[in-house]
Amino acid sequence: MLRSVAIYSKESNQKTTEGVSRLIREFSQRGIKIFQHQKHTIDSDSIEAGRPVRFKDLESLPYLPDMILSVGGDGTFLETMLKVRKHGIPIAGVNTGRMGFLANIPDDEIGHSIDLLCQGEYEIIERSLLEIRSPADLFNNESSTALNEITVQKADPSMIIINVFVDNIYLNTYWADGLIISTATGSTAYNLSVGGPILSPEDESIIISPISPHNLTIRPIVISGESELRMTIEGRADAYLATCDFRSKRLSFDQAINIARSPEKLKTVMLRKRDFYSTLRNRLMWGADKRN
Repeated sequence: MLRSVAIYSKESNQKTTEGVSRLIREFSQRGIKIFQHQKHTIDSDSIEAGRPVRFKDLESLPYLPDMILSVGGDGTFLETMLKVRKHGIPIAGVNTGRMGFLANIPDDEIGHSIDLLCQGEYEIIERSLLEIRSPADLFNNESSTALNEITVQKADPSMIIINVFVDNIYLNTYWADGLIISTATGSTAYNLSVGGPILSPEDESIIISPISPHNLTIRPIVISGESELRMTIEGRADAYLATCDFRSKRLSFDQAINIARSPEKLKTVMLRKRDFYSTLRNRLMWGADKRN
């Protein structure tokens, strides 16, 4: 039974602000305790009675909420993931952005969706995460865990050379603008735009997709999620770019990068009668034809 929720959002968008206000109103009417995230701590005495409790991080709350609501687009969802992944709390995404594969609850269906959440009419999907094992502490104390993808990319106009080893077995050398190492969740993100395969979110496999490869016979490959990857990078410039979802860092070519599946998984919420395949079909407009 749903007794409490926490809301994460970015407050720079009117549509998102309206969505958050609607969530607060709908949950309040159903007697659900609401915690609302904000970046800066405020004095608890300034909180009005009956209003959501503001918090900076989950550790500061008297108890953990039953569910997290991420309000915005998939980018907001990725940021929310970093804040809550270690607590094992399921995340539901309310879409006030554009595509919305992760944030799959439409903002115009908030009332009905909250009814379903309160009635337990949803399932929990556990999604695999990837992590950069080395270099360690790549993003200066920020997590090196990704829900969508980890990439190595050129940092300058010249293409780079990427030598890839899977479980210490040589796979291939890629001459390309970069390489995308994607989870099943990320298969509908950057991986999709370069022609990589789409996987259902429960799949634990890892996708390797080249970005603009020099050799046109190179194709994406799906490998076991149990595999560990090691990549060495060469190039004419001074550095290459490593990314982990929305974080990025320039690395020198003498720094190899090691990637593996995280021991943690992320719990996400999928409402009943709404599934990945219908979301996929609707977002990508499969079967859409002007003649129909």
